[in-house]
Amino acid sequence: AVRETFRKARQAAPCVIFLDEIDAIAPVRGTSHDSGVTERVISQLLTEMDGLESLHNVIVIAATNRPDIIDPALLRPGRFDRMVHIGPPDLEARKEILKIHTKGRPVAEDVDLAKLAAKMDNFTGAEVAAVCNEAVMLAIRDYVLDGGDLGEESVKKIKVGMKYFEKAMENVEPMSETELKRYETL
Repeated sequence: AVRETFRKARQAAPCVIFLDEIDAIAPVRGTSHDSGVTERVISQLLTEMDGLESLHNVIVIAATNRPDIIDPALLRPGRFDRMVHIGPPDLEARKEILKIHTKGRPVAEDVDLAKLAAKMDNFTGAEVAAVCNEAVMLAIRDYVLDGGDLGEESVKKIKVGMKYFEKAMENVEPMSETELKRYETL
């Protein structure tokens, strides 16, 4: 599959190959207990990236949230030349993420997105989205437990108040300071 991906990319050049969660397919060699599949995948990646056929007009980009477990051979010059750390969103970005994930949802008037965003320091975008989903689920759960009518019109009246967002923030843990520091130093 690796060989075929690179072959197709060369044919379609200019092209970008994006490998998401590269740590899943290219962890440090010798740490896997499979039948050698991981080592073969890494070897094929290395061969394709600096093999006999050049990657003229083909750019390879990878993403991971675990750069510490990627095989070091992939990080040598000529392969993945740059490592760019993208930290958690700042206050303004968290406000925008909250706007996106509350749009079209039955948010109560007491919900202050600016206050919520200020309380979400170190939350990633995915964690902010998870808080929004969790708040909705908590509101629905309370509605059902209180004997609320599950008819379509009644369900449409459910509002997700600030208390649900605050409770959701307790249930969704942000990335720890230790994890943040580890990634920033890589």
